[in-house]
Amino acid sequence: MPHTMSRMGDVLAGFHAAWEFESDSVLIRYERGIRTPKLFQALGERRVPLSALQGVTLTPGRRGTVVLRAEPRPGADPLLEAAAGQLKEGNDPYRLVLPAERETLAEYYADELRGLLTESGPAEHHLVPAPEAPLHFKAYDAKATFDGAAVQFRWFWTGASSAKWKAGDQSFPVAELSGVEWRSPEVFEGHLRLLLPDATADPPAQPDQDPAAVVFGLGYGPVHESLPFAAAVLAAVRARGPVAAMQTAPARRDPADIAERIRHLGELHRAGLVTDEEFSVKKAELLAEL
Repeated sequence: MPHTMSRMGDVLAGFHAAWEFESDSVLIRYERGIRTPKLFQALGERRVPLSALQGVTLTPGRRGTVVLRAEPRPGADPLLEAAAGQLKEGNDPYRLVLPAERETLAEYYADELRGLLTESGPAEHHLVPAPEAPLHFKAYDAKATFDGAAVQFRWFWTGASSAKWKAGDQSFPVAELSGVEWRSPEVFEGHLRLLLPDATADPPAQPDQDPAAVVFGLGYGPVHESLPFAAAVLAAVRARGPVAAMQTAPARRDPADIAERIRHLGELHRAGLVTDEEFSVKKAELLAEL
């Protein structure tokens, strides 16, 4: 008997989200209520092609609930690839929690959805859209921004190490990156590190000393901000074309911004964190950006 879940717009609503079933995809709309996980609110909605899924489960939940979960194929979703298994259960965007009395209805949709899935195993490329740029968030030691073409780290003088201040603000074109390493701020020493293709076999520097990384802290780099950021960068890296041969001229800085950076550099110099020579060299570099 052919499966009947081909009607457009069938909706199954649960706690914090609703799944709308289409002939070739599932549109997941997340609520924006105060009890909804912040990651779901940040995602808003996601259209998941059926080709990105390889299974469906229905299991008992807590406190009189059942949990419908779609199982994405490895590599199909840049968000889960960036998360690398670090998401807590409550932040899993593929779980739909429903009251136990709706178990029969949930089982119906699970069976229908299983019958439409034809793919399995690792996906050759991302199939679920990544969060859209521009994106930004505040880490403990920098403000990170991504405009779709390049990632920029602008150091905070109150949090950045002297090594990062000496290196100066960083800009990483997507074409120069090989990947992203995200470590959840909900575990010890969370960070976001950009991976470079020419990295040596030596162990990477500690994130607080690495100009290609920003570190998280209490209230800095929360999951709902830093993970979508990491996913967007990862998706851009995977989809990038060949490196362009031409180089663009560096953008000119706001004079007021340059003056503020020189003032902060002077404070580091007076505190003994920057030598006379380093102060002179970095000051000259900043003035050259005017």
